[in-house]
Amino acid sequence: MARHRKHIIKITSGAVIYALGIIWHPDNFYISLAIFLSAYIIIGGDVLFRAIRNIFRGEVFDENFLMSIATIGAFAIGEYTEGVAVMLFYQIGDLLQSYAVNKSRKSIAALMDIRPDYANVRRDTGDIERVDPDSLAVGDIIVIKPGERIPLDSTVIEGTSAIDTSALTGESLPRDVGAGDELLSGCININGVITARVTKEFGESTVNRILDLVENASSKKSNSENFITKFARYYTPAVVITAVLLAVLPPILIAGESFTEWIYRALIFLVISCPCALVISIPLSFFGGIGGASRQGILVKGSNYLEALASAETVVFDKTGTLTKGEFNVTSVTPHGITEDELLELVAHAEGYSSHPISQSLVKAYSGQIDLSRVSDVESIPGRGIMARVDGKQIAAGNAGLMEMLGISYHARTDGNLGTVVYVAVDMAFAGSILISDEIKQDAKKAISELRGAGVRKTVMLTGDTDVIGGRVAGELGIDKVYAGLLPDGKVARLEELIKEKSPRGKLVFIGDGINDAPVLARADIGIAMGGLGSDAAIEAADIVIMTDEPSKVASAIKISKKTLCIVKENIAIALGTKGAVLTLGAIGFASMWAAVFADVGVAIIAILNASRMLRVKTDK
Repeated sequence: MARHRKHIIKITSGAVIYALGIIWHPDNFYISLAIFLSAYIIIGGDVLFRAIRNIFRGEVFDENFLMSIATIGAFAIGEYTEGVAVMLFYQIGDLLQSYAVNKSRKSIAALMDIRPDYANVRRDTGDIERVDPDSLAVGDIIVIKPGERIPLDSTVIEGTSAIDTSALTGESLPRDVGAGDELLSGCININGVITARVTKEFGESTVNRILDLVENASSKKSNSENFITKFARYYTPAVVITAVLLAVLPPILIAGESFTEWIYRALIFLVISCPCALVISIPLSFFGGIGGASRQGILVKGSNYLEALASAETVVFDKTGTLTKGEFNVTSVTPHGITEDELLELVAHAEGYSSHPISQSLVKAYSGQIDLSRVSDVESIPGRGIMARVDGKQIAAGNAGLMEMLGISYHARTDGNLGTVVYVAVDMAFAGSILISDEIKQDAKKAISELRGAGVRKTVMLTGDTDVIGGRVAGELGIDKVYAGLLPDGKVARLEELIKEKSPRGKLVFIGDGINDAPVLARADIGIAMGGLGSDAAIEAADIVIMTDEPSKVASAIKISKKTLCIVKENIAIALGTKGAVLTLGAIGFASMWAAVFADVGVAIIAILNASRMLRVKTDK
């Protein structure tokens, strides 16, 4: 923002002095020159500096050089107002572009939150000491308390708990662990004290690999190069060489022709050749597209990403939080021998003391008030469920394993593949079952359909969930391919394979929302994060952010991108066609400075008006 303010102050100051010179129009040559030269230096001093600096670096023919040579040429032939005006238009275009392009991607500071700050190591004496995770070796014994982050990959040797793996897998449902189970660094211990043996040093642990993946993946991203710079590589040297030949050859080859006349024509030729229309209108087209997208809740971090999105060929989705809501809710209650309300009341009270997401979803599904004074003898059965007394009745709520452990005959649900089933028994008699699942977002199916309408050839889903649940979601939405059971490095590996399968010009888009998606977002040609529920790390790693959490907005973004590129191509045709005609007339002496002004400023205004169409993007599409 500070840079933008300085740019605006510079342009405004120079424009005021320029306007003063036009209004006052002093007769004194030196006063007039001083006014316009001051305005020119204030407005375009940095352009001149970059041109000179690049010349010494061997990068002679760029847009800075052409702008400098054209405007200095205007001063040389006495057209001060034209020289300042051309530089003023250029700087306004540069300011617009600076708002549209990526503001330099920030370091993914939020991702650092998954890096554990310490580890509790148990010494041979039995003492617990807090140390840096880097200092531990394979075989060391660590203690992880409730609420702490697992510092290193390890194996549980004592204790049971529920582990929040969402930072790595993106899945909301915690995983119950006990002796012999593997622990991944970066996950959070929810409710029990665990003692574990370190299996990998910190440098090889999962959390460190994820951080490395993000850093390395960012360097692989191929951004489209700025059009003006590419164009200037050929346009600028051609124009300059032509201008030099125009100034020198005719007086030498044609008898009676003066160097003064042809130098004058060459300078007019340079003024006409200034690519002001392209310099302003092209970034303005992207700026308009970015502005139109933002009004639909789509934040595009740079014009290069908007341009690349038009070539989207393969769209890859994360599941939880992207296509599904990422929240576990009771979706079906099947009572047996009691009413639905009675079943929910008993289960909600039995689960009232637990912070487990499944327990919380059961409590939330009960419409009444929870009175924990009615609850006693609460016992958590690791990996199976919970038992408690409610109003003196013994309540058992958990998975099929709990029912089998207690010897209770129950009715197994056939729709268990749709989510998590909680079986309930009252006083050792089966009382019903409750299905808890992650709901698919309302517009997820619409998103897949509209993507095909927008020209996307292939849709893929990557998820850390099971094959059954992943396949169900993909089948319901009509997604072409699904890969399940993936950790972050597995997602990156699958993405690499998908990138190899697409066509050379096609782009791969990945849409995700969690910290675990940051490496994949960074590696994809275009990364899109779901901003409303998404993690800060995912938003920072992404190139585009969907602030409304609606996957259908991806298709909207692709449509905006294609419309933007259409307008850009129209402006290129208008600018190059007009300039080509006027340049030819200028070379043979039929173009005056008025023609130069039209070819420069006039065409720029036409192109800007055309580009402004992007500012009127309708929000209902």
